[in-house]
Amino acid sequence: MTTLHLTHMAALAHLAPPWHPERPDRIQVIERCLEQERFAALVREQAPVASEAALARAHDVAYVEATLAGLRDGALPGVDHDTHVSPGTLEAALRSAGAAVQAVDEVMTGQVRNAFSAMRPPGHHAGRARTAGFCFFNNVAVAARHAQAVHGVGRVAILDWDAHHGDGTQEIFWNDPDVLFCSLHQWPFYPDTGAVSERGPHDTVVNVPLPAGADGGPFREGLAAVVLPRILDFRPDLILISAGFDAHWRDPLADLRLTEADFRWATEQVMAVADATCTGRIVSLLEGGYDLVGLARSVEAHVAALIEPATGRTWEAGEAAPAALADAGS
Repeated sequence: MTTLHLTHMAALAHLAPPWHPERPDRIQVIERCLEQERFAALVREQAPVASEAALARAHDVAYVEATLAGLRDGALPGVDHDTHVSPGTLEAALRSAGAAVQAVDEVMTGQVRNAFSAMRPPGHHAGRARTAGFCFFNNVAVAARHAQAVHGVGRVAILDWDAHHGDGTQEIFWNDPDVLFCSLHQWPFYPDTGAVSERGPHDTVVNVPLPAGADGGPFREGLAAVVLPRILDFRPDLILISAGFDAHWRDPLADLRLTEADFRWATEQVMAVADATCTGRIVSLLEGGYDLVGLARSVEAHVAALIEPATGRTWEAGEAAPAALADAGS
């Protein structure tokens, strides 16, 4: 079984002012990186357009209708000053969410083992009825709701390692006992959510705040000692990753100090947990990452890990921390 890679040229047509960090170059550097011979085995497909029904599973119907209408008109009232609309935004946003749906379809039907979507705009700040932080539709939430509604998935785990807390994702699944949302992020920081105390009514929200300047040590420790044991205990049928790479030390929009080696390590650990809980089923969706060199290197490390054969590790849920994860500095 192989790894699916989804993208589309429409991602380049969503434009913002030249100074804006969330720019088409992000996709271009990723695609150039994944043209290397080592990625020849990727199954490459074009991201389809998401249906309105798929969007409405994660967002209020009125919000979906108003957002689609506004994007068609090229103007969206109430958007924050950092979130820009251009003539190409509508198709880019629909295909970004559509890639999430397609990835879930192919992973859940066994056509591929896992998937990575390199699309923009990102999604994890979009709430049930709110556009924010460069995001219009919450792609990872669309993916989770599609998995539940179409594939009968009982339990979904979402891991968000973007430097900014996925406040929109947390809001959407706050009351859902069948979705575990785990986030490692800089805090205090935009969007001013993500404290440890935010756990949700069903204790299915897990926040691991990292202080400004934190490097791979605290990140690995938080993933190994807190997040992965919770995912193991939750026994998901599918793991979704909000794969932001703005925690890289080069990134201008955050103050964390991760390296591409940290992202590879994290991917390998999540894959091992997926092998133990859900037959390796992982869908990874691009979120942030705004230094082009740091982004390209991090995506290369992430996808290189995804395409490797299954590890065959057998970990039991309920362990305080799996032995293979205990050494966070390995």
